[in-house]
Amino acid sequence: MRRGVVRLGISLDADLREALDRWVEDREAGSRSDAVRYLVRKELAEKRLADPEADAVGTVTLLYRHDDTNVLKRLTAAEHRWGAHVRASTHIHLSGGACVEALILVGRRAELERAADDLKGVKGVLQGRFDTITPALAGGATEHKHPHRHD
Repeated sequence: MRRGVVRLGISLDADLREALDRWVEDREAGSRSDAVRYLVRKELAEKRLADPEADAVGTVTLLYRHDDTNVLKRLTAAEHRWGAHVRASTHIHLSGGACVEALILVGRRAELERAADDLKGVKGVLQGRFDTITPALAGGATEHKHPHRHD
């Protein structure tokens, strides 16, 4: 539900204004308004995602060597354990036998964390990262149904 732009004024001490201006410049944010909008959205998303039941989209990025015995088989088995949550995956070949697997998952934040921990813990995975966003911030939802449990 967008209702247009509302202008407002804020007061900042000089040090904070200078820090904001540096933040804008460092990130090429465009303007102080763009920076403030970004920071408010970030705070609102973090508050929403603090709820383990929050509807979320997660990304899991995994680094491994393709020549590690059975790593692909173990990763595939882990992905199938969380199949109701996995919406997409892609595999990238790097030089020297390294590979990256990137997965997009949907569901409750707590479920996604468990799935990410499971995937990152697969024997042969050398590094893993997990991040979440909330579609609610954009007025969306994953529409993921929750009839299952992974305890």
